Amino acid sequence: MSLRIRLTHETAEGTAAGIYGIIVSSAVLVTAHAETAYKLDIIVLVTLIIYWLAERYARIVAERIHEGHRPRWNSVRQQLTTGWEIMSASLVPLLVLLLARAAGAGMNLAILCALITSTLLLCLAGWRMGARLTPAERVVSTLVAGAFGGVMIFLKILLH
Repeated sequence: MSLRIRLTHETAEGTAAGIYGIIVSSAVLVTAHAETAYKLDIIVLVTLIIYWLAERYARIVAERIHEGHRPRWNSVRQQLTTGWEIMSASLVPLLVLLLARAAGAGMNLAILCALITSTLLLCLAGWRMGARLTPAERVVSTLVAGAFGGVMIFLKILLH
């Protein structure tokens, strides 16, 4: 699957979920302590599943609160079949983590490679989001999106 597919989502919600997933997975990469790359990947994926479940649950509960009735099965089914981009957008950095370790990189360097990949994906998302902006605004959009990844890299270097 190409990088373009990973960053192209059919809805604004899917795009937002993908960006959010990359940021959350980067935060877990910075803070989790795992002995191996595959254990760290599992920690990230489980964390993303929990975030996805919490978001879906919150949407279903909010619907009940604000609409004053139980959500219809159609609505529940829609909530449980959307938002997966929170995980799928993070697969490329997690794969980079595994590949870097397999190539002989130490754990900290492999995590750094994954964080750099996440930052590049965020920059690409920012660039694509700015498609209808002026060139200067598009650069700002790219830099703001990439800044989330840059902060994660800074934290990784600072904390370890």
